[in-house]
Amino acid sequence: MTSGLTERDRAKADRQAAIIHEAARLFAERGFSGVSLEDLGAAVGVSGPAVYRHFANKQALLGAILVGVSERLLAGGREVLARTDDPRAQLEALVAFHVDFALSDADVIRVQDRDLASLRDDDRSRVRRLQREYVELWMAVLERLHPDRAESDLRVRAHACFGLINSTPHSMRGARQTASDRAVRPVLESMAIAALTI
Repeated sequence: MTSGLTERDRAKADRQAAIIHEAARLFAERGFSGVSLEDLGAAVGVSGPAVYRHFANKQALLGAILVGVSERLLAGGREVLARTDDPRAQLEALVAFHVDFALSDADVIRVQDRDLASLRDDDRSRVRRLQREYVELWMAVLERLHPDRAESDLRVRAHACFGLINSTPHSMRGARQTASDRAVRPVLESMAIAALTI
């Protein structure tokens, strides 16, 4: 009985992950239209045409980045909520989870902000649907914490919280990452909790 993936399968998966990682970095730096397949290949040590073995085209690669991160956020948010039934603890854990995402996936946030419109229509629709589902996770917790508040009020707070946290990759560009993360994390978390609970 073998355990699924062959050595070749693992190597292919590793190469795809490396291409996605480098593509996010390059798209964040130069924009989707400013990066060629040759640039992407060079970043991972292959020829430009070799990228086609993993992705049909550059647009499919952009889809892998943005659909992939939306799927990870939704799955991670569901995992966070499954750990406790207490809405305050859930909210704090969601905030910490989203701050982790913003600090570790800053390139992806920049790509989404600038290049979402460059996605194929089906990928863009999928990203939007996944993002709506992620917002609904937060809304369910906020409604339990504030049953007396209007849904519109809570939705504004949730989106403002995302805006606050997701702005960090733009404001911290060029800062020394590890030291900045340590300094910024508690500030972001306390500000986000305050915005969601006052």
